[in-house]
Parts: sequence; C-alpha cells; structure tokens
Amino acid sequence: MPASITLSNLSWSTPDNSPLFSDLTLSFGPERTGLVGRNGIGKTTLFRIIAGLLSPQSGNLVINGTFGILRQTVQVCATETVADLFGIRDALALLRRAEAGGATIEELEDADWTLEARVASALDRVDLVASLDTPLSTLSGGQRTRVGLAALLFAEPDFLLLDEPTNNLDRDGREAVLAFLSTWRVGAIVISHDRELLETMDAIVELTSLGAKRYGGNWSQYRARKARELAAAHRELDDAENRLSDIARRTQTIAERKARKDGVGRKTAAKGGMPRIILGRLQDRSESTSGRNARLAEDKRAEAMDAAASARKQIEILQPLSVDIAPTHLPANKTVLEIVSADARYDTDRPVLQDMTYAVVGPERIAITGPNGSGKSTFLAMVTGQLQPWRGAVNVTTDFAMLDQRVSLLDPSMSIRDNFLRLNPGTDENICRAVLARFRFRADAALQAVANLSGGQILRAGLACVLGAPQPPSLLILDEPTNHLDIDSIESVEAGLRAYDGALLVVSHDEAFLEGIRITRRLELSAL
Repeated sequence: MPASITLSNLSWSTPDNSPLFSDLTLSFGPERTGLVGRNGIGKTTLFRIIAGLLSPQSGNLVINGTFGILRQTVQVCATETVADLFGIRDALALLRRAEAGGATIEELEDADWTLEARVASALDRVDLVASLDTPLSTLSGGQRTRVGLAALLFAEPDFLLLDEPTNNLDRDGREAVLAFLSTWRVGAIVISHDRELLETMDAIVELTSLGAKRYGGNWSQYRARKARELAAAHRELDDAENRLSDIARRTQTIAERKARKDGVGRKTAAKGGMPRIILGRLQDRSESTSGRNARLAEDKRAEAMDAAASARKQIEILQPLSVDIAPTHLPANKTVLEIVSADARYDTDRPVLQDMTYAVVGPERIAITGPNGSGKSTFLAMVTGQLQPWRGAVNVTTDFAMLDQRVSLLDPSMSIRDNFLRLNPGTDENICRAVLARFRFRADAALQAVANLSGGQILRAGLACVLGAPQPPSLLILDEPTNHLDIDSIESVEAGLRAYDGALLVVSHDEAFLEGIRITRRLELSAL
C-alpha cells in the first residue's frame, strides 16, 4: 500500500472551547506539501496530532508508512553526540565491543557492520564531514541542521514532518534545508512562512477559518491561483449584492406606482364615476397582480441572497495588519551612523569584530548578513550602545529604535496599551488605540499583558509600538523580524517598510523579506 496520511472529520478545540478546526478532511501522499495559514489558525496543533503528540477530539487519523521529525537542536546536552542524533548509540557501542573482541556470539549476530558506512554516506549527501563521537554542542546551528537532515536520510522515513525548519537558522543552515527538500522525493509536510522554502513544494495546503484547501504547485503558483479565486469570489459577491439592490429599487418603484394608481382609483370611486361591480373587479385584479409581483420579487431576492451567501463563504473575513508609518524626513546627506576602527569583544582574548570602519548615510537600507557566530548580534549591540567598543569609536547621530528577537523594549508585566503609551509619551488614548487596532490589537486585546502573548503577538506589539509611533525614529534596527510572523503579516510589514523614509539596519536570513523591503546595500560579516 502506498504511503499516505489521511485525516477524516478531524476536530480540535482549545481548552476554552474555541474551535481551531472542525470536520477537517485531508490527505497527504508521497509529495512535498507546504502547510500555511495565519498565526493561531491551528497549523502546529494539526502537526502535533499527525505526529502523535496530541489525540484528536473527534475524527480519525490513519497513517500508512513511517515518518521522521527534524529536530531543531538549538539547545543540546553537552554529552549528546552525532550518534545520538542518528539514534545509533547502542548499535555503535556494540560495534566497538565487537572490534575490541569483547562481544558475545549472540551480540555479533546482531551487529550491523554496514552502520558506519551508511552514516558516512548520509553525512556526505548533506555535504558534512563529522565523526559519530562529535559532540553536537561543538557544531554550529547550520551544521547541527545538516546532521539532523543526514539522520533523516539514514532513517529513510516515508514522510518528513517539519515545523518551521528554517527558523533561527543562518544562511548555511537554510541552504541545507532548501537543498535537502529540493531533492526529497518521498512525502513531506512542512509548516513554514519561508517563501523561499515554499517554492520547493509540490503542493500547498492552506488552513483558514473556512477549513483546509489543497493547491497543486509551489508557493508562486498557489498565490496566483488564490488571487484569481478571491477576485472571482469578490466579483460574484458584488454581482449578487448589486442584484439585491436592484430588486429592492424595482420593488419600491412598483409599490409606489401601485400606490399612485390605487389612489387615483379611490378618488374616481369617491366621485361616483365608475360602477361598483367594475371597481370590485379592478380591485381584485390589482390585488392579484400585486401578489404575483411580490412573490416574483421575493423569489428573485432569495436567489440573490443565496448567491451572496455562497460568495461570502469563499471569502475569509480577516483583520489585516495595516502598517502605516509616518515620515521621518531624514535628509539624504545626513550621516546616521559612523564606525571608525572599532574592535568589539566580550573578553580580552577573543575579538568578535576587529578594526571595523563603516558608515550609513541618509535613508540607506542595509542588510547585516553572515553565518551564526560571525558577530551580527555583537554589531547591533555596539551600534545601540549595549556594548562599548574595545577601541575605536561608534557614533549614532540620530534617534533610533531597535526590535531584537526577544522584543526586549517591551515590559512583560505591562499591557500592550501601557507599553505603547510608555514608549510614545504624549500620545493620547485615541491615537494609541487606533494604532494598536491596525496591528490587530482591538478593544480588550490591547489590554493583554505582554507576558501572556505568543511569540508572534509579542513581535506584532513591538512593531506597533515602534512603527506606529506618531514620530517614528530616523534609524530603525531590526533583528530577525520575520521569525514569528505569518506570511500575510510579513507582507504587510514589507509594504510598510517600503514606505518608511528612514534608515534601516536589518539582520535577516530571509532573502524574500530582504528583497521585499528593497535592501540597497549589504554588510557581510565573517567569523574571525
């Protein structure tokens, strides 16, 4: 039987009984499928149900075949090795005993003499050289990702389950995932907001409040087809609503015409100019015609209402993220940042950045790139004054704001509203609420404590407090701003940043995002 994952009438609700999805029916075959949707729509919950980490509240899940999950080993145990990630510690120990002559006859029968060769082949396929005894803690994030991918190749599952596999990875790690999936020819279910990664998919499944829908093809093909479907649904809705308006106008016109005609008839009858029997017949005919017209109008109205309801079912009602940024009026010739012969280090023995000279003039848009460990975060710390240069000088000559990956400018104990008012003194309540509403924090949602928010919500709150300010900073510094946003929100932020007239310093490994905000220059860092 071919490998498959089938979900039938699956339902799941949150602990407060808010439904995430109901009667969800989906099937996955031997193809690479990207699972997309807004934050909070239920993608990770669905992933955990498929992985067996949660049980569906109703419905059925049938899996034919095996699956493997890519581990994101951001934090690893100091004693964990490459062999542990491959799951072969015991088998490798048996080989070692056998080679040393310490294995029993029964153990020798169980020894896998091809083990090390198969592991080496898997590591070679992801372009990595590492021994099985290498501690994972000594590898970079990209190298650990490559080891995880090699372990999946070694296990040869029928399906891969990947949840945001490129999050928090440097370019090296992202390229390893991209290369791996581009040649994967078995089943894969990939939750991602990484558009570059989604371009390698064979199909896209979109999860919305309306349910789930499968689109054949990659991300670009999905977007084009989705746009055509939405445009057609909006045209159908507009047509149905126009028909309803037309029916209402025509019904009103007929009613007014009949009222005038009946009024003339009553005046004629009052003058005695028409026999009573003829008046009765005319009245009966008028009432019959009026009834037919009313029934015909009601039938047409019901038909138009059904068409409008059908069109509305195809259109998801969303609260869009609206990023409107006030102008900074930064002059084109103003030096925003000047670094002169600067060294940065955290101890006296190991410099992170050395003899750096750099300048930002006017509204430049600069991407800070490089592998993990190359000093990107150190560079931002030096620019923002969190780390003083060991030698040399760093001068920022304008106002600035920074959104780091932890969004540490927000006070977790305060509400989103209170954080906004704290960071933007002099702003009144109406402006505050209007800005937060544009970032999808309406009414009581703005009163949530930051500590209770998800990662994506925290970033949205930080963006609201900085980008929604009445007077935004002339220099905006962003550290991996897309990690916790869904794709619609990323594209909204891109649109807002394209209209921003200040200087931008952005650390990001998301090439689609960097292209979307029209980066003009790059500062490539490398590890010393």
